[in-house]
Amino acid sequence: MQPMNRSTILSRLKEEARSCLAFLPLEKTVSSIMKAKPTWPALRIGDLVAPAPIVQGGMGVGISLSSLASAVANAGGIGVIAANGIGLLEPDYYEDGQAANLRAFRREIRAARQKTKGVIGVNIMVAVNDFHQLLDVAIEEMVDIVFLGAGLPIKNIPVEALRKAKVKLAPIVSSSRAVDMIFRMWKKLYNDVPDAVVFEGPKAGGHLGFTEEQLEDPAYQLKAIVPQIVETLKPYEEEEGRKIPLIAGGGIYSGKDIHQTLSLGASAVQMATRFVATDECDADRRFKEAYVTCKKEDIGLIKSPVGMPGRAIRNSFITDSEEGKRPAFRCAWKCLASCKAQDANYCISIALNNARRGLLKSGFVFAGSNAYRIKKIVPVQTLVSELEGGYAKAVESKIARLLAKLETLKTEYVQTQQLMHELAKRYEEALLTMNNAAHSLKQQYTKAALKVETLRLGMAQTLASTSHILA
Repeated sequence: MQPMNRSTILSRLKEEARSCLAFLPLEKTVSSIMKAKPTWPALRIGDLVAPAPIVQGGMGVGISLSSLASAVANAGGIGVIAANGIGLLEPDYYEDGQAANLRAFRREIRAARQKTKGVIGVNIMVAVNDFHQLLDVAIEEMVDIVFLGAGLPIKNIPVEALRKAKVKLAPIVSSSRAVDMIFRMWKKLYNDVPDAVVFEGPKAGGHLGFTEEQLEDPAYQLKAIVPQIVETLKPYEEEEGRKIPLIAGGGIYSGKDIHQTLSLGASAVQMATRFVATDECDADRRFKEAYVTCKKEDIGLIKSPVGMPGRAIRNSFITDSEEGKRPAFRCAWKCLASCKAQDANYCISIALNNARRGLLKSGFVFAGSNAYRIKKIVPVQTLVSELEGGYAKAVESKIARLLAKLETLKTEYVQTQQLMHELAKRYEEALLTMNNAAHSLKQQYTKAALKVETLRLGMAQTLASTSHILA
């Protein structure tokens, strides 16, 4: 290779200096970034928009009804009415449980609509015997979105009726494999796919879609599963030409948690436990106070009559049942085919309904793993504002770290640029004097130039990351 002549060296230096000008005066860029106010992104499910990326988890047997759902919707999130055991609110539940369920469900949807113009969803368990009847009510009442859990919503889903009523649908899953199975079967059966997906992780309250061994396994936590589901959804998004948002939940407590979850690729979070300790939650105040007064060691697992592990605040009702002390109960109707109430020594719907009414000696409270961190009962709007503030603080902290990195890169970049200039000058002198050091200087210059390019790329990536956070 021929040595570079003087004009070539100068020309390259000018080109490199010119290309770096955009990165050197960082003060103006940093100033504009610092002035930007970080806000959380809206949740968009097709043409459905919730200003806050929060879905209030559906809590059955009367915990999340029209009062809580409408308050969350008014605060910008998606409020959710849970259909499971909703008929226990009706006086004739023991005469006709199914009719009571459908009547109460319809009434609560209509009540929520009267209280808000926000986004109202419903949660229906696929496994319950009146699943299709409840789903028909949701479609007839034209709720905004239906969340389907406790089973795979694949067969006999009235997709055409859902589309006609403009009702969105999101399955609740515990793995990327379940997502792929549901979406593949929907394409085959309906030539369509669900509108969103909810991943409910092992730190959630209530019934869990995991074995006890999986609950603490890192491979089943949000950090591991959320990116997997995001990747699973990509080919379906490309084929459908639309975004299919992932909503992730289970143990999410703070605004910082929301930011971390969205950073994994989720579009929103599902939160249930925190919304229990709110003024608008439909449960008795004694139910809510169980969250405020519980300790970390009080929260544990139960073996539910429905055949799944559950997370609850353990009390004497649970321990008595485990010891075989059977409270007297009468099953109103076979609401769930797989239920083994006799083996478990209690009816879970009755126990949860008693707890909802504040009768904790005759029931128990489902709760997520972080319920013990709750210290007071607050209005829903106060809670959502706290979460938004925590999210903004987390973003600001991340931006501060990126800007500090940017400043470090800039300092090193300037120093390396100065070294390049010095090496170029010395190389030019060596060429003019035919000095034997020319070859070594050329190698040093090439190495410095490569470092400058690497630093320039690092600054560009850091700036892009910062801008992406604020987008």
